[in-house]
Parts: sequence; C-alpha cells; structure tokens
Amino acid sequence: MIEKNKPKFFYGYIIVALAFLLMAVFWGTLYSFGVFFKPVLTEFGWTRAVTSGAFSLCFILYGFSAMLAGRMNDRFGPRLVVTVTGLLCGLGYLLMSRIDAIWQLYLYYGVILAMGTSGSYVPLSSMISRWFTRRRGVMMGIAVSGIGVGTLVMSPIANWLISSYGWRTSYIVVGITALVLIVSAAQFLKRDPAEMGLSPYGEKEGKEPGGKIKGLPLGSVIATWNFWMVCLAFFCFGVAIQAILVHIVAHVTDIGISATTAASVLAIIGGGGFAGRFVVGGVTDKIGSRMALLFSFAGLVVALFWLLFCRQAWMFFPFAVVFGLAYGAFSTLIGLVVAEFFGVAALGVILGAALLGTALGEAFGALLPGYVFDVTGSYQLAFIICAVLSVVGIGLSLLLKPVVPASSPQSSSQRRS
Repeated sequence: MIEKNKPKFFYGYIIVALAFLLMAVFWGTLYSFGVFFKPVLTEFGWTRAVTSGAFSLCFILYGFSAMLAGRMNDRFGPRLVVTVTGLLCGLGYLLMSRIDAIWQLYLYYGVILAMGTSGSYVPLSSMISRWFTRRRGVMMGIAVSGIGVGTLVMSPIANWLISSYGWRTSYIVVGITALVLIVSAAQFLKRDPAEMGLSPYGEKEGKEPGGKIKGLPLGSVIATWNFWMVCLAFFCFGVAIQAILVHIVAHVTDIGISATTAASVLAIIGGGGFAGRFVVGGVTDKIGSRMALLFSFAGLVVALFWLLFCRQAWMFFPFAVVFGLAYGAFSTLIGLVVAEFFGVAALGVILGAALLGTALGEAFGALLPGYVFDVTGSYQLAFIICAVLSVVGIGLSLLLKPVVPASSPQSSSQRRS
C-alpha cells in the first residue's frame, strides 16, 4: 500500500523504467563483443587468448571502477555518474571502429569501456534499493531484466550490421546509439525519494521522508565471513558467465554451425536472461536471496554439463534457455544479496566492493577459454572448469548465514557469523 503522503503516481516507477533502458544499452552493447569476436580475429589474425584478454581487462578494471562509481553515486547521485560514464561508453565504441593494433583494443575496450560501464549496475541497483523497501526484488528484477533484453536485441542487430556494413561501421553505430540514449536517460535519475520529498515505497506510514537509512558501514561489512563468501560465490558465477558470453558464438561456429545460428544462441541466452531477471525478483521476495542464489547455481550446473555434449544445432537451444535463466537470475541477485545481508546505508560502495568478485571472475572467464582453445584446440576443458566452479558456488550458497541488521541492539561481534 502506498503511503498517504505520496502522490498517486510514484516516481519510483519512472526510476525503474529508466534503469531498465540504461541496463539494456550499457550491457547489450558490451555483450555484443562475442559477435564481433571472430570478425576481429579474421582481420588481424590475433590468437583467441590475446583477443579475449581485452574483455578480461575490461572486467578487471570494471570491478575497481564500479567501487569508485558506487562511492561517487553515494555522494553525488546517479545523474552525474551515469552521464559521465555514458560519454565514456560512446567514446569507447567509436574508438573501437578505428583499432589497428592490439594495444588499441586493450586501451579502448579494456580501459575506456570498463570505466564507462561502471556507471551501470552499481549506481542503478543501489538507486532502486533506496526507492523501494517493499517489492524491492520485483523492481530490481524488472530493471536488471534490461540486460537480457539488451543482449537479446543487440546480438542479432550487431550480426546484421557486421554482415551488411562491416564491423568498423557497426561499432560507430553502436557508439552513437549508446552515447545518445545513456546521456539522455541519465538526466531524469534521482538517487533516492528524499530528493523529491518522498519516502521509499513500502516504508511505514508516518515515517518522515528522508529518514535515516539503515545498514552496515563498509568497514563492518568487510570484517564478516559472509562478505568474503559472497565475493567468492560471485567470482564463481562470473567465470561461467563470461566464458559463455564471450566464446559461445565462436564455439558453435567451430563445430560447423552457421554464424546466424550461433548469434541466435547468444540472443536466446539474452532472452532467457530477461525471463530469469524478471521472475527471480518476485521469487526472492518470498524465499530470500540465499535460496534464490542456490537455485541459480544449480541451473548453471545443469546447463554447463549439458553443453559438454552439444554437437547439433538444436542441442544448443535448451542450453541457451537454461543458462540464460540462471545467468539472468544471478544478475538480479547481486544487488538483492548485498542489500539483504548488509543494508542500504552504504549500498553503493559495498555493492561495488562485492561486485569486484564478479568482475574478477568474469575477467578470468573471458580469458581462460581462449587460452585453453589455443593450447588444446577445444573449449571442453574450460567448460568443465566452469561447471566445477558452479558446484562450488552451490556449496558457498549453503554456507551463507543471516547478518544481524545494523539497527539490532545485539553487539557487533554477533554479526561476524
């Protein structure tokens, strides 16, 4: 029930819609790297490990940049942060159209786009967590499902652009589109409802707008075992996610399946990701983020072991659906896990710190399969490693324990469970 002091239409819904659009643009363009992967390899003759290394560097620096973006978002708000990072994203893709040497690939994609993309998940997720107390999971799921929609839409568009105009012109189109959409949408963002004299959706009636936000400070959070187990679980998931998103198109075409079908597999992963993100928010509101995380890892295990036996085109489609559902659910759960376990008072910087685990995993996951392929001529060993890490993730999910809220009268020593 919406509080009496709120207008009939709550601006938080505009916030969610804008976050959806921004997630779609930020991540749909970034994840199109898998479609550009082979055309770039063909033109320059670089190894897969060297080429995918740029994507790995991107996620390593993204993890550190996300921490800074979270801190800046807590201090200055998302409008400034997203505007600046949107400009960097547009610039990065435009420069990608001009690369002629490997150092340029690493600078433009690995550095500039890393800093640009840092303005996406952390500022937007922490913003939504501040706008919604009740229905937070549903709203987060809707917003983060933009990543899946962006991947679903961008992969076939990028494939069509490349086949029609070449990969360089395609990057120009991507860059202009990202710059215009991100910077325009950012102008309507508000960090929290207090900026508009409102209270978060679901706050108790009678509570003053802009009341004190509850949660643990960063120093207390990093002293708990929960934080490090969360980071390690995020790392395991990150490895599997990027191993697939970067290399699945190349893997499918390697076994003789057309590039169009391979791009469709990536698009289906995006569609499954949309469904996973959309559904998991409401489910998490009912069963809690820990159980939802466990089920996401279980889906990942099933998909990755199935992938080991895929040899015909049709076999990749059920894989893509299951993997997409698990991957999409996890993308929503990152913010929900951190908010549920550690509160929202310093959510931006805490989420950025936890996301570093995911980013390091994604960096390793992008690089590992390329190296394995260069050495063995196959991706199979890399996929087995990803499956094993997903099993480890299940165990870590089972070990997570509730953290005592900061408002509890119990001592801080009891929080270190």
